[in-house]
Amino acid sequence: MSGLAMKISRRGLLASAGAFAATAASGSAYAQDVIGDLLSSPRRGAWDDQFDSRASEVGKVSSTLPIFSPQTVMYLEQAIAQYQQIVSQGGWPMVPVANKLKLGMSDPSVSELRKRLMISGDLSRSAGISNAFDTYVDGAVKRFQARHGLPDDGVLGKYTYAAMNVSAPVRLGQLETNLVRLRSMSGFLGDRYVMVNVPAAQIEAVEGDRVVLRHTAIVGKIDRQTPILNSKINEIIVNPYWNAPESIVRKDIIPLMRKNPQYLADNNIRILGPDGNEIDPVTIDWNTEDAAKFRFRQDPGKINAMASVKINFPNPHATYMHDTPQQSLFNKLMRFDSSGCVRVQNVRDLVTWLLKNTPGWDRQHFEQTIKSGVSTPVALTDPVPVYFTYISAWSTGDGVVHFRDDIYGRDGVDELKISSAL
Repeated sequence: MSGLAMKISRRGLLASAGAFAATAASGSAYAQDVIGDLLSSPRRGAWDDQFDSRASEVGKVSSTLPIFSPQTVMYLEQAIAQYQQIVSQGGWPMVPVANKLKLGMSDPSVSELRKRLMISGDLSRSAGISNAFDTYVDGAVKRFQARHGLPDDGVLGKYTYAAMNVSAPVRLGQLETNLVRLRSMSGFLGDRYVMVNVPAAQIEAVEGDRVVLRHTAIVGKIDRQTPILNSKINEIIVNPYWNAPESIVRKDIIPLMRKNPQYLADNNIRILGPDGNEIDPVTIDWNTEDAAKFRFRQDPGKINAMASVKINFPNPHATYMHDTPQQSLFNKLMRFDSSGCVRVQNVRDLVTWLLKNTPGWDRQHFEQTIKSGVSTPVALTDPVPVYFTYISAWSTGDGVVHFRDDIYGRDGVDELKISSAL
């Protein structure tokens, strides 16, 4: 038989099986056994089985269910029961770290990868075990990556391997830790509210018990952590001035001025004394930290640290949300780069939603104000609750369990601090 004839597609296989069954007696157990044998044959999981697996499972991972909701608590309780069963049955195997595995490759480690993905529910058990990284495995890896906040490219790099090889008992403990956090926030939070999830570096705008906007965020570095807080967004400043916190003056601006005396001028930053008058940088001894007693204010504009807009809410940490001129940072895998405040991708969409009950502030007027370059504070007619939280594991139902890197080490297990270990 020629090689071409050997390459029978799964669809053809099913057709052949169906034809065989049709010729057999109606309801014949023998015919059913033949079909079952065909479908579970060793060729399952090889290259012929690509007919329908292009329909990636990633789409099933996304949800409009808010992380803060009674349903999420219920789904997380179900996930804990599922993971307790996985742990009781011995967990999942460690996947040997190989070169970047991807679609089209064949490697002995893929068989362990298949087992791992089957146990966690990312790969159907009917896909079978083989060394082939076929489209079934590709779809399953993408689903796994999406659940773990990783780029769903289907390529096994170091972060995917690290997330995959966190043991089942540790993942179970992470779910149990986060159940406590979620239960404390499962009551009524407002008809409209904003939730910033620090480990996910993501923002949810919630209205009517569903997520209407989801934004990628940049949150605080490990040594400058974004705080946990509850407040109400009460003000939007279009074209804001940026006042550098004393910590940034000491840690960043003073060292930069020692290297480049033109740094302040190049970045439109002015030094203001206690009386509000501007101070000439040349009058300051930058070899000391005397400059920290003054106020450093950056003019509005494209290079302003907050770019087009600042979102204010009362809190004791002097924390706020804002735009950024460094849009490329949103493409980073680990978006923990700020000094504690939260940078928001596509922030103009969020601000438009926040201002929709404030008369006169539709999207057109908002954009026109940005173009004017004039710093303009806008008080919200209806302040919107905002919650900064730390949720590193949750479930949105349908067997979809999400995990994120425990960037600040608050889950209590070093194995979960993936980014700091790589």
